[in-house]
Amino acid sequence: MLALAGIGLVTGFMNVMAGGGSTLSLPMLMFLGLPANVANGTNRIAILLQSMVGANTFRRRKVLDVATDYRLTIPAVVGSLVGALFAVEIDEALLRKIIAGLMVVMLLMVIFNPEAWVKEHVGKTVAKPTLLQYLIFFGIGFYGGFIQMGVGFFLLAGLVVGCGYNIVKANAIKVFITLIYTVFSIGIFMWHSQVDIVAGLILAAGSMGGAWLGARFMIKNGAKYVRYVLIVAMVLVILNLFGVF
Repeated sequence: MLALAGIGLVTGFMNVMAGGGSTLSLPMLMFLGLPANVANGTNRIAILLQSMVGANTFRRRKVLDVATDYRLTIPAVVGSLVGALFAVEIDEALLRKIIAGLMVVMLLMVIFNPEAWVKEHVGKTVAKPTLLQYLIFFGIGFYGGFIQMGVGFFLLAGLVVGCGYNIVKANAIKVFITLIYTVFSIGIFMWHSQVDIVAGLILAAGSMGGAWLGARFMIKNGAKYVRYVLIVAMVLVILNLFGVF
């Protein structure tokens, strides 16, 4: 119980700040005896509750405006439902290798093109997303529904590089999108009896505290330290996906 709550605290902070928290929580759930598919479903409880805390903190601090920032949640929700349906039936080993390769490319982008991640405004944001952005976030939602691990990096890349948001605003929208699609996708895992409620709630208890700390730290310090957290978290995810851990 202490191990789950402690890992939850760290993962909640990581997921709100950048992403990659599931790199720690998924192996911990499996280490404690849960099958991989049940661990994948159980992890969604912590994702759901930490996202709720993080999104509410961003909203109360006037970083997140639900009335205007909801649009990209629509394709992400649809994609997550499709991804979750695949997850309960399909082995994810090949997909993990593909995602690891994509993570390496994104890591190089973060390292060698830091300006794209830390300056105040990457580009000109538009009120209404384009068709291409809808397709991109459908794909990200699919991956989030399928395996979740590292989805925060793809959401950040889509929001910062693809949509032009600064990284603090992008993190707020990322957390909100994750919250909404998880509400829908977790139901599929529960329907297929792939969620351990008790373990999930213990993990979530720590992750909510971590999410609250991460959101406050993000708002206070802006993009100053986010890139470094991003690099460390991405390296952990890549090593995990390639089977190093």
